[in-house]
Amino acid sequence: MTDVEKPINFIQQVINADLSAGRVKKVITRFPPEPNGYLHIGHAKSICVNFGLAEQYGGICNLRFDDTNPEKEDEEFVQAIIEDVEWLGYDLGEGPCYASNYFEQLYIWAKYLITQGKAYVCELNAEQMREYRGTLTEVGKNSPFRDRTAVESLSLLEDMRLGLIDEGAMTLRAKIDMASPNINLRDPVLYRIKKMAHQRTGDKWNIYPSYDFAHGQEDAIEGVTHSVCTLEFAANRPLYEWFTTNLPLPSIPRQYEFGRLNLNYTITSKRKLKQLVDQGHVDGWSDPRMPTISGLRRRGVSAAAIRNFCNSLAVAKTDGTVDMAQFEHFIRDDLNVNAGRAMCVFKPFLITLSNYSEQEQFNVPCHPNREELGQRTLDFGRQIYIDRSDFSEDTTLSRKKFKRLVIGEYVRLRSAYIIRADEIIKDAAGEIIEVIASLVPDTVGQDAPEGIRPRGVIHWVSKHTSADCTVNVYDRLFTVASPDEGDRDMLDYLNPDSLVEMTGCKVEAGLVDAIAGDHYQFEREGYFTRDSGDLDNLVFNCTIGLRDNWKA
Repeated sequence: MTDVEKPINFIQQVINADLSAGRVKKVITRFPPEPNGYLHIGHAKSICVNFGLAEQYGGICNLRFDDTNPEKEDEEFVQAIIEDVEWLGYDLGEGPCYASNYFEQLYIWAKYLITQGKAYVCELNAEQMREYRGTLTEVGKNSPFRDRTAVESLSLLEDMRLGLIDEGAMTLRAKIDMASPNINLRDPVLYRIKKMAHQRTGDKWNIYPSYDFAHGQEDAIEGVTHSVCTLEFAANRPLYEWFTTNLPLPSIPRQYEFGRLNLNYTITSKRKLKQLVDQGHVDGWSDPRMPTISGLRRRGVSAAAIRNFCNSLAVAKTDGTVDMAQFEHFIRDDLNVNAGRAMCVFKPFLITLSNYSEQEQFNVPCHPNREELGQRTLDFGRQIYIDRSDFSEDTTLSRKKFKRLVIGEYVRLRSAYIIRADEIIKDAAGEIIEVIASLVPDTVGQDAPEGIRPRGVIHWVSKHTSADCTVNVYDRLFTVASPDEGDRDMLDYLNPDSLVEMTGCKVEAGLVDAIAGDHYQFEREGYFTRDSGDLDNLVFNCTIGLRDNWKA
């Protein structure tokens, strides 16, 4: 299918129509996270949609922080979000925007609504407000302060701003319709009192706008043409449009909703992710088991794999849940092409070659199918390590069942010689601690001599030049596909084997200076990257195994 023939999604159809009719001259979108946590894989889809649309149409996408709630927000989250968006490969242009940049203008518009008889200061407390709001089946009732004069509301709002009113004592509410079937239109709160410093505006404000009041007006200030968000905001669109209709805005944005990305065997609720962090079930927001973008990056998932995955998903008007295996397919597909090869022995087992005393170096490709990635050097000597699981003293094992080293038989060492196991050495407890083997000469890169049939190919490292390292093997964080479905407590389904730390591993010498973010396929084990969270030690994180172990 050519690019011309590819079907376009409903948002692209809207944009095409707007451009053709001249309603829009330049496409401007936005990605508006609240800085109260780290971004996760669900946000990645929204990033790809919004920045992708801007790129496709030669427009602009603003990264805008909806920083209207200093109680939950932090500069740490701001910087983490900026890093994530840039790491995914998107240009921030002149830099991020902030709701806090518009606090003065939002306050002016709040006073305008009061003067137009469309907002009032209310003295109902939170519990009373819930009672007056009604339910999905019962209409609400008017606040006793709904008919307060504009002059009095303006005076009280200024007192709120100056910090002269206690928290919780008053709010500013829009005057819309307490009988509306859409609860969002039942006189929503525009401002609430919070006597706390803001990370960007300091102590200037004692009141902060609600997300619903700020969001559409921020879009209007920035000239956003297509405000694209996920479906949970569909019920908020009538309120969004009420504000754009009743305020003297510099432009009129339109909101469109698409289905959010839900991924099984994980959670994408920032509140629940925060619970995992705060209760110590994971090692922070960037724990490689977390579905956060920073966690995926630390685990070794590439930006390209995330973008390819997100771009493969439909931009539709319905929510859906994607199988984790689909995401893992894109991770493996990317790493198979781009990860250099290396050897690491998880459980070192000593092999001594009785008929060999030299020191050699072999130059081998970093990738079997990509010459441009160059070559790496392997040291080879009289003693090497193989993995303990690659040797058995059970000589009755069939070749089909055990394609590794057995006494009296041969294996090929990856990119090196064929060897034969000749003798076992045990310690006082009867444990095998070493195998004496013999090397078959002239078998590097050559076919096996006649009469010699290796059982298989195994990986190895030099005893004298390999480096000690720790390997973290990760698995899915939860044992069930929907850990927070219904009344489930997600903590009941945490996977106790989601992290297995293996110390005393041995990696080939060339990886001593491995860079965090570089990718390696440890032959026969999986894909790995150096841990960016522990650069003082040589630690490798398992990005993903070579095969899906969760298949039914």
